Amino acid sequence: MKLDATDIRLLRALQEDGRMSNAALAERAHLSASACHRRLRQLEMAGVISGYGVRLNARAVGRGTIVFVEITLQAQSQDLLDQFEAGVARIPDVVECHLMAGSADYLLKILAENSDDFARIHRQHLSRLPGVAQMHSSFALRTVADGNVVPLG
Repeated sequence: MKLDATDIRLLRALQEDGRMSNAALAERAHLSASACHRRLRQLEMAGVISGYGVRLNARAVGRGTIVFVEITLQAQSQDLLDQFEAGVARIPDVVECHLMAGSADYLLKILAENSDDFARIHRQHLSRLPGVAQMHSSFALRTVADGNVVPLG
């Protein structure tokens, strides 16, 4: 779907405040309320808007330790990739998993309570993932930029 200037205004406004009323959103995008609602439905149906949610402060809910784990698999067969990804999907502490190009096959972002909690996650989950040849964990010391905002136009 090709986004026009109005779509971009709508999406920017929603990324700033996803709880904005349709009337407020329409005003920001210079649309009538019905036109705004119609545009949003089109963006949703096209998959541009993939969902709505709340961003939580991980530290405030006791998950302030961020660990990035690089994983290299023993092989790259489709079956092993599928098994590995299914295993990762069952780990509730993994908030992101990316298939990578480069030295590691996967990069996981894990939210833990502290280093002891990460040790539990490692013992109970990560060490049991299929096909893992190498694993390298890095603890984030401080978050400099954190956002789920997609740059537009």
